[in-house]
Amino acid sequence: MEGNLAQQRCHSASTAVDQDDLVIPIIDFSPFRSGTPADKHAVAVSIVDAFKSSGFLYLKDHGIPSSVVSEVFGSSARFFARPQNQKDSLGWTTPQANRGYVKTGQEKLTLPGEEIIQATPDLKETMEIGREGVDGLPNHWPDDMDDEGKRFKEAMLSFFDMCKSLHMKLMRAIALGMSLPEHFFDSYVDQGDNTLRLLHYPAVSRDVFKANPSQVRAGEHSDYGSITLLFQDGRGGLQARSPKGTFVNVMPIADTVVINAGDLLSRWSNDVIKSTRHRVVEPPKTVDDGVIDTYPDRYSVAYFCNPNFNKFIEAIPGTYGEHQQQAKYPGITAGDYLVQRLTATI
Repeated sequence: MEGNLAQQRCHSASTAVDQDDLVIPIIDFSPFRSGTPADKHAVAVSIVDAFKSSGFLYLKDHGIPSSVVSEVFGSSARFFARPQNQKDSLGWTTPQANRGYVKTGQEKLTLPGEEIIQATPDLKETMEIGREGVDGLPNHWPDDMDDEGKRFKEAMLSFFDMCKSLHMKLMRAIALGMSLPEHFFDSYVDQGDNTLRLLHYPAVSRDVFKANPSQVRAGEHSDYGSITLLFQDGRGGLQARSPKGTFVNVMPIADTVVINAGDLLSRWSNDVIKSTRHRVVEPPKTVDDGVIDTYPDRYSVAYFCNPNFNKFIEAIPGTYGEHQQQAKYPGITAGDYLVQRLTATI
């Protein structure tokens, strides 16, 4: 039986990154979505193994059509092409809301327990979209500006729900991979207190990076919540920190979504699962580059998944006991934890 499961795990995963002791697999999610119980278990263990070792994985056959992802990227690009005054009118307000537009240089990224003061601003602008219909915390939509604004709202709400569904399935896989009941996390994540973040990294001269070697498009950080679904365009630039302290390219792979574990899931798992630091830098050079004076715009779409904000998060059963005698962290309400982390960013 163990041999069969090992074989199934091998069939559902291949290696995308293997450098400096950082191994990131490509995992086929279709056996989990429609396979036998043994198929589901094999995929679940592969996912948790990746989270234990690198904190990162690529997911293919995840169930979100590529045509939908393309539509979201197009709608995002059109939003960021709007006049600055229109975007500023939809500005981000408070950590409690965490909704709206954030202009270039406004955000500083942080790591758990410390604040990072960056010498140079991140070269990005973002749009944050939260769960719709929360009293007193409205999303900031451009739907009253023009018809494109109405289409933007419709596309993002639909995509938000698709990502929420994938989040639920992934949490069920994590539960099975941690030897918990499959639906262990359902009541923790069913509200969808998540954030859809559209990111635009404007075109930038190569001279900017030559003049300041520390310049990045997004500074080194770890994500705050449980898991992140990251959809990349083809530009590249995402890097993850390896166990050796180096940064390794996490290049775009067509029709996959990059999944990484966040700080709250790491805390929830009593550090069984890793939340790995990452950043976005000057795009990697390739043999086809030639001489590039300006790097083109880069777009990505991140869906930050969280437990329901009213849920009390403490070490998962089975993550402490014989070898780890006690939980490493005190319990905390998910919403309070995220507000604490967001308060330090802006």
